[in-house]
Amino acid sequence: MKKILILIIAVGFFASCQKTETYTSTDEMVAAAKSNLTTVTVEEIKARLDTFAVFNLIDVRETSEHNHGYIPGAVNISRGTLEFKIGDEEFWVSTGFYYPEKTEEFVLYCKKGNRSILAAESLKKLGYENVSIIEGGFKKWELTYPELQEKNLELESHGAAEEVGGC
Repeated sequence: MKKILILIIAVGFFASCQKTETYTSTDEMVAAAKSNLTTVTVEEIKARLDTFAVFNLIDVRETSEHNHGYIPGAVNISRGTLEFKIGDEEFWVSTGFYYPEKTEEFVLYCKKGNRSILAAESLKKLGYENVSIIEGGFKKWELTYPELQEKNLELESHGAAEEVGGC
């Protein structure tokens, strides 16, 4: 009986140690996630692209945003589908890219940075080991290198791109 009581107390103690984070705002949640991430500058990305460095560049914006301009070589996996597509070999085959390993380098970006921060945190929770984000997102790239972007405007069938998320 004494052993059972000790076991119950021990289980209760360890269960109470598992703290679930709660936040009072999205900004607070993003700040907490960013504190555990590595950031890279658009200049670093440009230099890496210029030397044909191998890494996985993921645009987590919505497809309509991506089609209107993206960093050359980026794969579009929207924030809402990232966790489902990132580990789906059929998705990678359909994009024309190879299926990456979890140990490879992943650099994520969105419009300004917040979605990519949360996306990067999700990838880390899924076991991806080398994940970083582009500081300032595509907006920073677009302002720094306006002539260095690709577009898929022919894929847009509903007119101008809708502003999504804004972050």
